Amino acid sequence: MNNKSLYQRLGGYDGIAAFTSDLLPRLQADPQLGRFWQNRGDDGIEREHQLLIDYLCASTGGPMYYTGRNMKTTHKGMKISESDWSIFLEHSGATMKALQIPQQECDDVAAFVLSLKNDIVEA
Repeated sequence: MNNKSLYQRLGGYDGIAAFTSDLLPRLQADPQLGRFWQNRGDDGIEREHQLLIDYLCASTGGPMYYTGRNMKTTHKGMKISESDWSIFLEHSGATMKALQIPQQECDDVAAFVLSLKNDIVEA
């Protein structure tokens, strides 16, 4: 049995940062999801990127302290739909495939992400 945390199995901070660095441009370039980053300054996008890294590191068992808001508060009012959620999941899967993340870790990441759905999807 593997006793390593998901954080460790994903490659620690560097692995999670690589994941977010691949995923966020996919989301921003998507014709449907790109609207969430319209009219955002570079600094705000960089801050969001770092908060996502911190959140994922802390949530997967890493030594990071997340100082951002919870997912429900963060996404409230964004009108994220089931369709948006499905597209996000497709991009997440494509990122995991591109980074050649092993199947067990993909499954564990997917389970974690799916546990957040009720806090994120509202429309």
